[in-house]
Amino acid sequence: MNSSIFRDIATLVARIGLGVVFIAHGWQKFDTNGLDATKAGFEGMGIPLPEISAYFATFVELVGGAALLLGIFTPIVGILLFLNMLGAFVFVHYENGVFVGEGGYELVVALGVGALVLAAVGAGRISLDNALGGKTSFGM
Repeated sequence: MNSSIFRDIATLVARIGLGVVFIAHGWQKFDTNGLDATKAGFEGMGIPLPEISAYFATFVELVGGAALLLGIFTPIVGILLFLNMLGAFVFVHYENGVFVGEGGYELVVALGVGALVLAAVGAGRISLDNALGGKTSFGM
């Protein structure tokens, strides 16, 4: 298989996988738990500016996940999702060790670095970023 085709397919699969997980977590914060409960949870975890943080996390995950699926604004979305996961790592999961079953950071690290890689390499040819001629990458 041509390495360019493999790269485009691998990037598409990564975007879909990460996008689905981010959308699920954003939807959980928005609808399943609700923004008030998400804010209260963030307060209980000692996250700074819990109301702003709850809105940021919810909408970056929900909208950012959808943008990953479509492959649009990928560099910016990837950085925002990485920063969101960095906050989850620092303020919530780091002290619990690696394993997610113990409240650890393995999931937020995997999601964060995956989003960061997409920010760095772009969405690939099978994306709206590419279809729009790279005009959604803001020069990145």
